[in-house]
Amino acid sequence: MESTGNLPLLKDYQAYLRVEKGLRPLTCEAYDSDLKTFAEFIEGRHGVLVTAAQQDVSAFLEHLRSHGIDSRSAARKLSCLRGLYKWLLLDRRIHHDPTVNIESPKAWKVLPKSLAEPEVVEMLERAGMAASHPQAQATALRDSAILELLYAGGLRVSEVTALSTGDLALDSGRVQVRGKGDKERIVPLGRTALAALEQYLAMGRPHLARISSARKSARPRQDTACLFLSLRGMPLTRQWVWHLVKMANNAASPHRLRHSCATHMVEHGADLRSVQLILGHADISTTQVYTHLALGRLKAVHRMHHPRGTRRSKDLNPASEAKADADRDSIKEIA
Repeated sequence: MESTGNLPLLKDYQAYLRVEKGLRPLTCEAYDSDLKTFAEFIEGRHGVLVTAAQQDVSAFLEHLRSHGIDSRSAARKLSCLRGLYKWLLLDRRIHHDPTVNIESPKAWKVLPKSLAEPEVVEMLERAGMAASHPQAQATALRDSAILELLYAGGLRVSEVTALSTGDLALDSGRVQVRGKGDKERIVPLGRTALAALEQYLAMGRPHLARISSARKSARPRQDTACLFLSLRGMPLTRQWVWHLVKMANNAASPHRLRHSCATHMVEHGADLRSVQLILGHADISTTQVYTHLALGRLKAVHRMHHPRGTRRSKDLNPASEAKADADRDSIKEIA
């Protein structure tokens, strides 16, 4: 960006996003990148951000479309612009929002991809077997705990790498997570995940921490409370956790395990509000997408409860009628 007119404004907005909105550094970087793209476009039209008009925003969206940018990405950039100009209005740097009445590009809602339950079970059992070996290494205990945590709690990869030992409350069966915008939530964990974490804390992490203190005892460390450590005693990166999941199952990823957690909960009868709280979604409409993935359960509920969704009892033989009654009971339990 050659012009210096936009740089101070963007720096101020970055500070606002970090300090007042509490957004993560990576999120701020993504916003900054989108805004600089628009700023460069505006400069090509001999303008600056504070003087942009509605025609400039419309032309920018058309520019993106003509260069093959998909509607989902264009909608994200427009959302970023709306945030900027809302802030400029509140800060009284402008008197009119150029994004008003700009229609967001229509995009197909992409259904999240999840793994089948047997795939997840196989992956976790394989990691668990490596961790339960009498001569299991600290890294095997750590890897098993990470995989269990990703699936059991539906955590984002950035949330896993940011965890500290103080965030765990194993006696209560829960973990405190800091999500997007530094919003905190409590996530319950199952027995298997709790057992993997207890084993890692007892026999894995102390070994990794000793390696770290032996190598770097001369320098004070700020990450001594970090939950998951590398062989160098450093906090794990998001890229490293992504690689770990890929090594466990090439079709998986940290976010796909998160989707799998939500999908399998809905399939087993969890209500959307509970899933929303566990995943940390700000809007329940984000969680509703998982109902489209639990089609088997929805079909079963429809067959059991719709007047024309099931055969009449007189058309059923006694064995089939008994089975239908059992199916109804099971549906009532999970509904």
